[in-house]
Amino acid sequence: MSAVVRFQPELADWLNQGLDAGEAPTALIQKMIDEQMQPAVAHALVGAFVNARRAGAAAPRDTLVVENDAGVFLREAPLIAAGATLPTSDGPVPVLARGQSPTLALLGAVMSPDECTQLIALARPRLVTSTVVDPQTGQDVVAGYRNSLGMFFRLGENDLIARLDRRFAELMRLPIENGEGLQVLCYGPGGATAPHFDFVAPSNAANQSSVARSGQRISTLLIYLADVEEGGETVFPRAGWSVQPQAGNAIYFESCNRQGQLDPQSLHAGQPVLRGEKWVVTKWMRQRRFIPRADGAQMP
Repeated sequence: MSAVVRFQPELADWLNQGLDAGEAPTALIQKMIDEQMQPAVAHALVGAFVNARRAGAAAPRDTLVVENDAGVFLREAPLIAAGATLPTSDGPVPVLARGQSPTLALLGAVMSPDECTQLIALARPRLVTSTVVDPQTGQDVVAGYRNSLGMFFRLGENDLIARLDRRFAELMRLPIENGEGLQVLCYGPGGATAPHFDFVAPSNAANQSSVARSGQRISTLLIYLADVEEGGETVFPRAGWSVQPQAGNAIYFESCNRQGQLDPQSLHAGQPVLRGEKWVVTKWMRQRRFIPRADGAQMP
């Protein structure tokens, strides 16, 4: 299997400078691996630059086709923009931290305190016991590993939701129509979510139909609507990340690459709430325009 890997032009400049300075290709590969690049990608990139020099040809500038017979997840340039702030039509959003495996960013002040309060007030009377999609049957079921209350808004349902849909799409750099409707969840004391993935596992006919309609879930933006007195952290056990809920802040992560490969490092969970309540709103983005199920259900 081959895949197209996209990379920043700055990386091409760095590789050229290293080779011009006489650095060994193996040393450049090791430096890239030390920076969390996939070994297969690091080898392929350096090899492409070395071979181009030998042939007197132009080296790749921002894309490279990599043969990946082993099925290794190919980590590509993030969809989310680089820089200390992310532009939106409502103003810049600060980036507090970034991670590479999975592609992850902690964002500050994604929603204002007033927006958080309004969204909770709109969601509270519509909360029902949360369900998940059973990976074997594709049916919505109540699961023991998620004990919360939840609800979905329709895209653009009111002025506040339309504004948030637009802002979140701008942060995630995908069209508004690729987004699923916002999901609000409330966890009381003891409320938690076991380790899981946000991508749609193609393990049953319903999920396969969902991916065929709308493509895979590419990315998640999870925004905290309130502080939690104690507990309730979002953790990425394979990546070593733990994020404390703070009202208005958000965690962004990507679940699959542009080839549709699913990222095993995106496993995450919600730790038990020890004191207080945990309120979150989630935006999922698809590869294509999101088309709900024919029965009108807002689950995938």
